[in-house]
Amino acid sequence: MEKLFVRFATLTAKIAGKPWTFLACVGIVVIWAVSGPIFKFNETWQLVINTGTTIITFLMVFLIQNTQNRDGAAMQAKLDELVFAVRQADARFIGIEHLTEKELDAILAEVEARGVAVHQGKPARAIKGKRGVRADEVEAAQPKAASPAKSASAKSRTAASRKSA
Repeated sequence: MEKLFVRFATLTAKIAGKPWTFLACVGIVVIWAVSGPIFKFNETWQLVINTGTTIITFLMVFLIQNTQNRDGAAMQAKLDELVFAVRQADARFIGIEHLTEKELDAILAEVEARGVAVHQGKPARAIKGKRGVRADEVEAAQPKAASPAKSASAKSRTAASRKSA
């Protein structure tokens, strides 16, 4: 059901964004306006356009919101992957879309200040706070523990080499 809705929402959003769709809607409004004198501008004539546009708008809001939510999530995932892949990038930026507005505003102010400094020819400075740590950095900092299997085989090889010598 969800995949069907996703395909329908994506297709509808693509169709709704085409110039010919806009022109078709303008054509409908022109036909409605021209038909006004024929129907003597009565309440039913007005109700047709009001009801039609309200229903279409109501449904389109949900379809387009679904499409934008998916596009936004995909974009965030791609950006997070790029931040992770670039070694000099600060890992704290991964997942910042989940921060509060106040936290995001603080980060944005720092980034904008850095941008202004760079455009003025000053060196870029790091964002305040402790730099985010990547999983591979944590693993690299861990001491290499000898596994029991490797230790036993290494001991037996050492003992064997002593006996042969």
